[in-house]
Amino acid sequence: MLTAFARAFKTPDLRKKLLFTLGIMVLFRLGAHVPVPGVSFENVNQCVKEAEGAGAGLFGLVNMFSGGALLQLTIFALGIMPYITASIILQLLVVVIPRLEALKKEGQSGQAKITQYTRYLTVALGVLQATGLVATARSGSLFAQCTVRDQIIPDDSIFTTITMVIVMTAGTALIMWLGELITDRGIGNGMSILMFVSIAAGFPGLLWAIKLQGNLADGWIEFGVVILAGLAMVALVVFVEQAQRRIPVQYAKRMIGRRSYGGTSTYIPLKVNQAGVIPVIFASSLLYIPALIVQFSGSQAGWADWINQHLVKGDHPYYIITYFVLIVFFAFFYVAISFNPEEVADNMKKYGGFIPGIRAGRPTAEYLSYVLNRITWPGSLYLGLIALVPTVALVLFNANQNFPFGGTSILIIVGVGLETVKQIESQLQQRHYEGFLR
Repeated sequence: MLTAFARAFKTPDLRKKLLFTLGIMVLFRLGAHVPVPGVSFENVNQCVKEAEGAGAGLFGLVNMFSGGALLQLTIFALGIMPYITASIILQLLVVVIPRLEALKKEGQSGQAKITQYTRYLTVALGVLQATGLVATARSGSLFAQCTVRDQIIPDDSIFTTITMVIVMTAGTALIMWLGELITDRGIGNGMSILMFVSIAAGFPGLLWAIKLQGNLADGWIEFGVVILAGLAMVALVVFVEQAQRRIPVQYAKRMIGRRSYGGTSTYIPLKVNQAGVIPVIFASSLLYIPALIVQFSGSQAGWADWINQHLVKGDHPYYIITYFVLIVFFAFFYVAISFNPEEVADNMKKYGGFIPGIRAGRPTAEYLSYVLNRITWPGSLYLGLIALVPTVALVLFNANQNFPFGGTSILIIVGVGLETVKQIESQLQQRHYEGFLR
């Protein structure tokens, strides 16, 4: 494996791509530490230190995707989250709006148009989220337990507010551009790489915090147990993410002139986790809405107290059950809108393909739906269990909400890592046939 890395850096064009990707990653992390104009850097640092023991609260998911830049109110505070949200919204709208569905079927030109719409929506969401973040920081809700939370933004003028919103939105647009640069000139999918960097940047601090909070042998025993549990989690996620059900497809021979075409055998790969990490993000975002409503309304009524007691605390049974059920539901929902068995069956019939033992057309679509539903069940249950690992750690190890191995973070890191390694391996196989791993 080390030899393969050495070969990758010895190949000139591949070395340029790797160094370009690393340079963009360094630039991205530097931007995550540049504060927004109008923010008191000293007070923010003090509040971040006081909040480390209590976790990131309601803003934990966004803070994770920004690599900790959200709570520090930097120019990259919004991180990659507006682009992720815009991409998910466009994917859902493609199914609902016929015009977008027609664009998707037009091929590369239609996809370029959808990408343009995604950029516009990302900027719009950036303005909206930046305005909400500035308002939250100014009200003191961003750090509920901090003693200087009201002094984070000393100047409350309209000019300062507009400047902060513009700078954060520009940071979101810059992140989007950096991600597209990696996709065009670097290695791997740019947005996924930046997401990987954001999450991985917080791992050393979270692991060291677990060591400092431990009681056995100055915390080293807890630290070792978490490392071993993390390795087991990574192995499990890799195993399930690579698992797939291969449905054999046979193409009949066709005579065109004096030549015969077709007659080949292939397969349709249906992954066990067909939905990826999207259901976990959907469920987390939906569960944040009631708590955010209570936080911004400032109500002390009975319904607000019930939400604070049952749907905010991560270790409450109501929260755990609701979170798990939402993940399972969104897994089936996303698979239903992202994979259309009828469309696949029609394309197979058009090109003379068939599943052995299954008639072409409607029986093929029904068979694909049946197989997809059966493998989605274990995939959705797996997602729910992985997402609940931080909650189990909270109860067993008292490791707070920032337990690194589990939930969205481990799924994204493993998924992006596997895809990037595959791309490097494909580049190496063009020059060295033994590949990335012998």
